[in-house]
Amino acid sequence: MSRGAGVAIGLGLGLATVVPLGGPIAMAAKAAAAPAAKSPERHAAPVALRAIKAGATTDTLVAAALSQIGRTTLYDPSYVRLKYPGGDVPIDRGVCTDVVVRAFRGVGIDLQVAVHEDMARHFAAYPHYGKSRPDANIDHRRVFNLATFFARSGTAAPITHNGADYLPGDVVMWNVDGLAHTGLVASALADGTDHRLVVHNIGDGTQLEDILFEFPITGHFRYPLPRPAQVVS
Repeated sequence: MSRGAGVAIGLGLGLATVVPLGGPIAMAAKAAAAPAAKSPERHAAPVALRAIKAGATTDTLVAAALSQIGRTTLYDPSYVRLKYPGGDVPIDRGVCTDVVVRAFRGVGIDLQVAVHEDMARHFAAYPHYGKSRPDANIDHRRVFNLATFFARSGTAAPITHNGADYLPGDVVMWNVDGLAHTGLVASALADGTDHRLVVHNIGDGTQLEDILFEFPITGHFRYPLPRPAQVVS
């Protein structure tokens, strides 16, 4: 993880810039990007979210996240016009949300489609970022949009400080100096702890690191994929 003078994190957009920690840019970005607090409307999970590959489990989800390590080596927040469905930026680059999006595609769930379709039906439930309609090129790459979608889909899990409450495949979101970040919980425990490592991209490409409790947790989500019997909540 890169931390010296600055750190690359999602400005509540799933896109990022390098900002000095605690600096005025971070404060301005927080004020400009953070949506008003609201209680997300909940409803049955969209059909696109239920499109799971036969035999997929949480192990499949974690493996799809881990497979990005060494392949995604850059943090690139550029806006890119994507194909739809299945659109992605080049695998050598991406932002924190791309780790999650790519992992879920590994189990047959296309969050680009799921988020876009839900926003098309319920746009008022989502942060707008100055836009008047959904944008399938970027909406699924925004941290707050993923948080809203997962919450509306009934996948929210408790936020605690107990490592055992965070299981492989869980999606976690953090506040990093006022800015949003996300990653996916892996299976391996951090050395000498009772909590698991996290797959994420905070500036140096996709990494497996011990960051679960390094920043304040703002979101915790668990999609109900089949889970190996030896992992219990």
